[in-house]
Amino acid sequence: MKRFIVCLVAAVALSACSSNKSYVKKGQIDKTLDQEAFHKSYIETIGIGAADSTMTNTTQRKATSRDAAVVQGQYEMLSVIKGLNLEGGIVVEKAMETDSKLTTSINEAIKGAEVVKTEWTNDDGCVVVLRLNKKRFQELTGTKLE
Repeated sequence: MKRFIVCLVAAVALSACSSNKSYVKKGQIDKTLDQEAFHKSYIETIGIGAADSTMTNTTQRKATSRDAAVVQGQYEMLSVIKGLNLEGGIVVEKAMETDSKLTTSINEAIKGAEVVKTEWTNDDGCVVVLRLNKKRFQELTGTKLE
């Protein structure tokens, strides 16, 4: 029972660290988006997607804007990861140029990033927050980050 309570407290503490920050206020995206991509144990990016204005169905508009936001967030995450240093001082982007297996595993790791927050705007646009655990990233890619 004591162990269960400790695990429960840890889970609540971790969920409190989840992206509680809201990027949408009163149905609009904030004019300034403060974002810190690097955290101790994870990398976090945001993606913004617009709804297809030709669609009349709200569900379709929200689904397509979310999909677009996820893809944009993944693109942002790739940009962040390319700038990281691997153990030994080589930048990820340079390592990817010569190692196609590394490129594939990085792309797969990014596609597996967790969507930790989804917000919609009044016009059915979408903002998502993606998070990638650094330890998991290193395991999937067989790399060691500095």
